[in-house]
Amino acid sequence: MTVSRPCVKSSIRSPVSIPSKRGSGRLRPKTEQRYQLGMSKPDFQPTLIGPTVIIRPVVAEDWPELFYAGSDPQIWKVHPSPDRYTEPAFRKFFDGALASKMGFVFVDRSTNRLIGSSRYHGYDAERREIEIGWTFIVREHWGGPTNREVKRLMLDHAFTFVDTVIFWVGERNWRSQGAMTKIGGTRRSGLFTREATGATPYFIFEIGKDEYEQGGRALVE
Repeated sequence: MTVSRPCVKSSIRSPVSIPSKRGSGRLRPKTEQRYQLGMSKPDFQPTLIGPTVIIRPVVAEDWPELFYAGSDPQIWKVHPSPDRYTEPAFRKFFDGALASKMGFVFVDRSTNRLIGSSRYHGYDAERREIEIGWTFIVREHWGGPTNREVKRLMLDHAFTFVDTVIFWVGERNWRSQGAMTKIGGTRRSGLFTREATGATPYFIFEIGKDEYEQGGRALVE
């Protein structure tokens, strides 16, 4: 399947257009202050800025370029949804991101291209836990600093309001399982299923705030 690169400009935010008050990937000191006791629910769709990537909320206008980024069959080859490179499957994925109010796109700061996306999901205030999932990144950035950068930015923000971040990884998705191990993820015992994907089995990996701050963060730097 060949998908032509769309000419989409309005949905891509230039790095220089981001307000200076957000102008650093080091968001912990400012965001930490927003989640003290007595405050309302956390900000699930911030704009996070790293040296090479901007993570910003997904918007409807992102559809053409994000579909172009995700239309590579090799991205989804070992994923529980291997047909996500097709337009119907990716449309369902994209609409879910919009409806979640926790979805993001990744913007390459050097080109202003969309290179992937992710979401927060399932915030549990009592357990102080949230999931990071539905993540993909174009193959040219696999295994490199960009991949680590987006994980670091999303984990840094999550740990301002939770103590545990979890990742659901398909039983056969050996690529993502290896990636989780590399960044310090610990696999919970057993296999798990979820309503959204029926009987598809998953492993759950978790990263704790204490372990992350005491050395795990260095694995994604």
